[in-house]
Amino acid sequence: MFQGTTIKLRSVLLHTLFWVAVWFFYVYFFSYKTDNITYVTWFASFLLPVTMAVTYFVVYFLIPRYLLTKKYWRFALYGIYTFILSTYLIVVTIMASFIFLSNIHISDMPLMSRNYAFILILVYLIVGIISSVSLLNNNFRIQSRNRELEKKILEAQLQFKEQELEYLKKQIHPHFLFNTLNTLYGFALKQSKQTPEIILKLSNILDYILYQVNKPRVNLSEEILHVKEYIELEKIRFQDTLKVSIQAAEIDNDVQIAPMLLIPFVENAFKHGNIVDGFLTVDMTIVFKDGQLRFHIQNTTRNHVENNENGGIGLENIRKRLELNYPERHELKIEKNENWYTVDLTITDLKS
Repeated sequence: MFQGTTIKLRSVLLHTLFWVAVWFFYVYFFSYKTDNITYVTWFASFLLPVTMAVTYFVVYFLIPRYLLTKKYWRFALYGIYTFILSTYLIVVTIMASFIFLSNIHISDMPLMSRNYAFILILVYLIVGIISSVSLLNNNFRIQSRNRELEKKILEAQLQFKEQELEYLKKQIHPHFLFNTLNTLYGFALKQSKQTPEIILKLSNILDYILYQVNKPRVNLSEEILHVKEYIELEKIRFQDTLKVSIQAAEIDNDVQIAPMLLIPFVENAFKHGNIVDGFLTVDMTIVFKDGQLRFHIQNTTRNHVENNENGGIGLENIRKRLELNYPERHELKIEKNENWYTVDLTITDLKS
């Protein structure tokens, strides 16, 4: 409340100073080629209220109510009425000054106070300047509000995307853990000696999920490392019925990628893949060159088995994450040909 009062007082002070300056301008203007300072002072004092009335009416009524609302015909009509009324008031000011200040002696009137056209131009010069400043100020306020609104919209969109990404990331955890724990459960029932090894590998992957997946970006080399650890778990589960080929050249640690982006494709290869001719075959290639990542994975499947390219654990999830993280910078192709189910993912402009 105190701040609002301060702003109002400041506004009143600025308006007062401005009109005092206008009054001095009138005095200076009408003093041209005359020594009758008394007449000039009173004439400027009579003309100032007329100027103020016209200015405030145009700035606070005509412009906001009709011009800014695009009611141009009404603005023009009421503008003409205002002009006619203001000319009448100016004539009244000139006549009153002629009668009461010069005692009806035209020779006692300063030269500039007799010229109606100059006085009218002078008054509307002030009105025009204030109206222009008002329009510019209004335009600045609108632009500021628009920028603020755009900023809030962008912040809301960013917050929404971040929340959506968090939701999508969290969806990965139960799918991934379910499959791995199911494998661990099977080996525990058999009292397999490999159970401790599975637990160790699982703990490494859990560490990655719990502590790295919340980051916006992780090292691509680290993502590939955990892909390989996941495959090692699957090797234990499938034993001699699995053939895996991995081609992944060494990648600099500076290359960053969204976490848990590749593992779901690998998981789907094992979950939806089928043993053909005695083996589940999985071939994977990861190439990074000139800022472009190319990820290829294919697995054997049977012709009669439905394997919808839009289905599978996490595939729709991954599509959304790719769109959010790499809009217009990725291409995902999923194909099923004969006994092979193939995924090709390309991401461009990867940065460190």
